[in-house]
Amino acid sequence: MYAVSVRRMVMIKTIFRLFVVGIIALGLVNPATAAKKPRYKPYVLASVSSGDMAAKVNEVRNKLKGGGFDLVGEYVPYDNAHVFVITNKAIIKAASKAKGGAYAAGQRVSVTKDGGKIQVAFFNPTYMAYAYRMSDDLQNTYKQLAKLLGKKEEFGSKRGLKKRKLKKYHYTFGMEYFDEPYELVSYGSQAEAVRAVEAGLAAKKAGVVKIGRIDIDGSGQTLFAVGLQAGTDNSDADDKSIMGVIDFGKLKHTAMLPYEILVKDGDVYALHGRFRIAMAFPDLSMMGDKSFMNIMASPNAIGAAFATVSGGDPSKYKK
Repeated sequence: MYAVSVRRMVMIKTIFRLFVVGIIALGLVNPATAAKKPRYKPYVLASVSSGDMAAKVNEVRNKLKGGGFDLVGEYVPYDNAHVFVITNKAIIKAASKAKGGAYAAGQRVSVTKDGGKIQVAFFNPTYMAYAYRMSDDLQNTYKQLAKLLGKKEEFGSKRGLKKRKLKKYHYTFGMEYFDEPYELVSYGSQAEAVRAVEAGLAAKKAGVVKIGRIDIDGSGQTLFAVGLQAGTDNSDADDKSIMGVIDFGKLKHTAMLPYEILVKDGDVYALHGRFRIAMAFPDLSMMGDKSFMNIMASPNAIGAAFATVSGGDPSKYKK
């Protein structure tokens, strides 16, 4: 009885293999399309070297400025960390075409010194483009940065995420999607809204500081790159404090900074912290040491800080 069952299983497997081969031969299945779909990681490590931090920062700055990018601003969120916010006409054009794509108008390059080594990295433009639901995958920007700065490896997620996952990304049940931002405040006009945000940033209200500004011509949108510098006054909305908890790996995620505030048609928005941070740290654990649980208060604190600096009501985030 057992021998008969084994022979039957062998026969079934053989028939199945022949069936699959026959389908492929008839062209009903394309082996190329059956291949595994690519996965994407949030960061690209350009180089690792020894030497002087200031010299490396200057080197990267010159490469970016001489390589087709406009320097929007620079940010030093804490010691041994430096971030460049960059753009160009191609990036702005791609950003203006997609609903919410304006958040991608400022790309980010970081220089971080850790353990005597200097890491140069950039946030993966294609990963960002898919997460922000853009039609342009920003592959040209990726290639341009890799050519200028180098490319050793992608990092920030062990397995990476597929395009389909990124297009509808959220960390877990109950956490926000890309299209669920902070709705900070509304004004009667775009000009009034931009003036209010500029004034709040100049005053560094709630510890929010201006890194740079991108006006996206023809789309009625202005993007501000902003840093969180509340310090001990509000460590839940402070870049150094937050990154000190979650950026603990060997390769540094400094290029997740800075954040963005978007002004569109008189309304002021920012990507929700529970989306923005999770998208940049997709493998971060929910519980345990150095987990989302340790920064549980930060998303609401960030929302309150952004509301304050833009002239909105921070109380709705203080729950």
